[in-house]
Amino acid sequence: MMNLSIIVPVFNERKTITPVLHKLLHLKLPVTTEIVVVDDGSTDGTAGILKKWPGKDKEKKKLKIVFHRKNSGKGEAVKTGIKEASGDYILVQDADFEYNPSEIGKLLAPLVKQKNNGVFAVYGSRFMSGRAVIPKAYLFGNKILTFFTNITYGVHLTDMETGYKLLPAKIVKNLSLKAAHFDFEPEITGKIIRKKVKIIEVPISYRGRDRLAGKKLTVIDAFEAIKAIFYYRFFD
Repeated sequence: MMNLSIIVPVFNERKTITPVLHKLLHLKLPVTTEIVVVDDGSTDGTAGILKKWPGKDKEKKKLKIVFHRKNSGKGEAVKTGIKEASGDYILVQDADFEYNPSEIGKLLAPLVKQKNNGVFAVYGSRFMSGRAVIPKAYLFGNKILTFFTNITYGVHLTDMETGYKLLPAKIVKNLSLKAAHFDFEPEITGKIIRKKVKIIEVPISYRGRDRLAGKKLTVIDAFEAIKAIFYYRFFD
């Protein structure tokens, strides 16, 4: 049976980390799972919650928690998670509940159907179903970044920036990943495309936050992502 590693990068999410982990720990999936939580130097009490997490989950070898001493960025937290992951496939689950863990089964469905017929990645597209709740500014930014990715790499994605990327571990673990922040998404996409890994998209739902609700993305992150799209295509 395939083993799935779910990486949960966390920074200052004390209000949502508990329900997210409870949801992940009780998911019924057609694969075995491990959950790798990486606290990226939280200062709001999140780290304390994780340090006191019930031991029975850890004893089942289903949950591993790693702590960064200081905040280094989402990309760095994900890279730590990749190093710690032991699964055949890797998926990143944000700790803010914008992505619903109940949707993970949709990403696994193509793998279950095709079994071992080739290596590919599965992206959860927020724009294929028409059920994405996302602020207009972030929607516009996502469309622009996906457009640049498509013309730069010659692909036909609808949602490059999706946080739900189901990735083959044997490919990802051998990539030299550099991005420390939110430019991780275009970097990982560009590098798996260059490795000739096919990307399959499946529709998912999404409920995005705005800045007042704790969204951490900024305009600067969008410009960094555009730079990353071109850099990892032509200069890396």
